[in-house]
Amino acid sequence: MIKETPNPPETDDVSPYESPNSKKLNEAAERALNHYLNPAALKSPVVRKPSTMFLVAPDIKDEDLLAHTCESLAQASVMAGDFAGYLEGPHRHTAMAIQQIVMLAELAVNRMLDNVAVPKPSPHS
Repeated sequence: MIKETPNPPETDDVSPYESPNSKKLNEAAERALNHYLNPAALKSPVVRKPSTMFLVAPDIKDEDLLAHTCESLAQASVMAGDFAGYLEGPHRHTAMAIQQIVMLAELAVNRMLDNVAVPKPSPHS
């Protein structure tokens, strides 16, 4: 019986890294593909370095930080509500939504303050 199609030519398995030139070519091809198909792969992660212009003292107690945060959120809620009173239509709705988000954050901080175990003063003081 005779085969109608010839056998495919036999080839050796060739690694793209057999020679230094092929490795560089493969790396360049990967960079080019990433540039067009996956641009995020080329970007290195941004290292966040916080500003030291305004710094919260490291020895402040958590309860004090929470209390200050709660007060700041309450003030922001009042300001947003007052500002919304000067607006109409969609801009008023936006200001009221901001006020509501601030108020919800204030409620969450208040709950955290309720859950924090405040140290009781010693009986000798």
